[in-house]
Amino acid sequence: MARVEKITLRNGLRLVLVRQPSSLTATVLVLVETGSEYETKQINGISHFLEHLTFKGTTKRPRPGAIAEELAGLGAESNAFTSQEYTGYWAKAEAKKLPRVLDIISDLYLNPIFDGGEIEKERGVVIEEINMYEDTPAHRTHDIFMRLLYGNQPAGWDILGEKKIIKRLKREDFVEYREKHYVAPATTVCVAGNFDDKKITLLVRDLFGHLPRARKSTKPRTTVRQSRSRSLAKFKASDQSHLVLGVPALDIFDGRKHALQVLAEVLGGGMSSRLFRRIREELGAAYYVRATPEFCIDHGYLAVSAGVDHRRITPVIQAILEELRRLTHELVGAEELKRSKDHLEGSLVLNLETSDELASFYGGQEILTRKLLQPDTLVDKIQSVSAGAVREVARQFFRTNRLNLAVIGPYRNPKSFQKLLRL
Repeated sequence: MARVEKITLRNGLRLVLVRQPSSLTATVLVLVETGSEYETKQINGISHFLEHLTFKGTTKRPRPGAIAEELAGLGAESNAFTSQEYTGYWAKAEAKKLPRVLDIISDLYLNPIFDGGEIEKERGVVIEEINMYEDTPAHRTHDIFMRLLYGNQPAGWDILGEKKIIKRLKREDFVEYREKHYVAPATTVCVAGNFDDKKITLLVRDLFGHLPRARKSTKPRTTVRQSRSRSLAKFKASDQSHLVLGVPALDIFDGRKHALQVLAEVLGGGMSSRLFRRIREELGAAYYVRATPEFCIDHGYLAVSAGVDHRRITPVIQAILEELRRLTHELVGAEELKRSKDHLEGSLVLNLETSDELASFYGGQEILTRKLLQPDTLVDKIQSVSAGAVREVARQFFRTNRLNLAVIGPYRNPKSFQKLLRL
């Protein structure tokens, strides 16, 4: 098991060290508590756009492309991402190259210059990314589902933003937004893999110790108000229909989340799950079908997603609803429950084999909950879930007035889907 230590610097920045001496690699992951849920409507998409711009020049490496070239020269893998509640920058390389990798990632995080010419170039890149996802129904359907679930509040807006907003963001917007959110108390640096604890701690203190200890801007609280089922269909002349059907559920701090995880596993967590067997193996109506729980700081949901034959979408929706209803009435059998919990446990352990996965696991916990739980603790919580607890969370959340259905396909009349939403 990896050895984990958390250190808080004087400026409030949190350093998480995950040491695994057997690893051949090391990963640096810098996370900041900001994402699309911290935005206003006028600047929706700025968190993601800003993430792009950090790679386009810094005070130490002003030439565009220099950062990518230097990381490539180290044989490193690197990238960045933006979610609703946090943004991350990471790089992974041979363990002996960690100090240089850390220097580069800290530079792009701390010292972006936001060159006007690069902003204009990257504006086009971001717009093309929006266009790409617009042409990817499996992804776009999820955005529609979030809009249904949360409406006109940050949790319901697209992380990438709207093209009309991206087109009008100015340099001053990025500078102002970064000053409000990229502050030491909102930043977590996670280093995972094979490294010398003392040397890396001193290096992080040297690189990040001057980050301002400013007061962090907070995000508005997400609320869910739903009194009836909702559906939204977007027309697209696609070869396959894509759907997301789900309900609002639990936040990351709710102790019932482990029962919801097991429920999702039973429902659609793998090739032995109920929905996979019924919709893919028995009906032959889909290639992918899965159930996924999502836990955020002040909200969460459980969603079933699938890509299905246009002609079979009605029986597929009916089958999903029947399986939801079944979970509210019947206890999951002992053998199925054990298999589902064991699969969850195995997935967790297998996903922690490399330094980048370890950094994501521990860094993600710290940035959202400010607590670090070991894998065996989480395994114990999952294995302790009873069949009664699974049925109880199903009864609490699987109700007709909580259902939300998003569909993309060749459909012009969404009312035909609305009438199906009954439990």
